[in-house]
Amino acid sequence: MQKRLQELWYDEKGVVTVEYALLLSVLVVGMASVWQMLRAAVAHAVTDATNTISSGGVTASGQ
Repeated sequence: MQKRLQELWYDEKGVVTVEYALLLSVLVVGMASVWQMLRAAVAHAVTDATNTISSGGVTASGQ
């Protein structure tokens, strides 16, 4: 029993899986934050375009 526990303790087969899972989770969190920033930028651009069209092509700076 003790020998089997020692084998499991020093077995590194699952380490690669854990590393890939951590890497994937970091990528997912990073992509989610990029997605949120992109979403805000697109929403702002659409709002600006809508306001410009509504005002007859006159922008906030008067041009």
